[in-house]
Amino acid sequence: MSTEPLRCAGALVVDDESRIFFQRRSPDRRLFPNAWDIVGGHVEAGETVEEALRREVTEETGWTVSVVLGQVGEYTWTGDDGLTRIETDFLVRVDGDLSRPRLEAGRHTEFRWLTEDETTVLDEGRKVDDGLIRRIAEDGFAALRLIGL
Repeated sequence: MSTEPLRCAGALVVDDESRIFFQRRSPDRRLFPNAWDIVGGHVEAGETVEEALRREVTEETGWTVSVVLGQVGEYTWTGDDGLTRIETDFLVRVDGDLSRPRLEAGRHTEFRWLTEDETTVLDEGRKVDDGLIRRIAEDGFAALRLIGL
């Protein structure tokens, strides 16, 4: 078993109202069950982080990344499974019907578009001391302000 951290790519999908897309993980998920999350997942063998980003957006929503607006940040975290991950997250725009994402059956149960003032909802279903997804969201909204969106 490798001791290297797993690489992950995450997408903060932005709409024309500068809201960010979040989806709720299924209660059956091993990591973060029933918690809100951004789109994303593990980088597969032979993939770059940006290739994984594009693949994950299509797999989890049915949308296609049209523009990568910029990198939000890089986060290192360890899941309940004991594995350390390095996650690189990006602000993106997508092509597709934003009112009708194709959520992955069995993996996600609902979605929401949130404004910066609504990020406290992201603490639902997470440990009180965690707060990672809200921190990523706050960094995403800060990055949106920096690029003037």
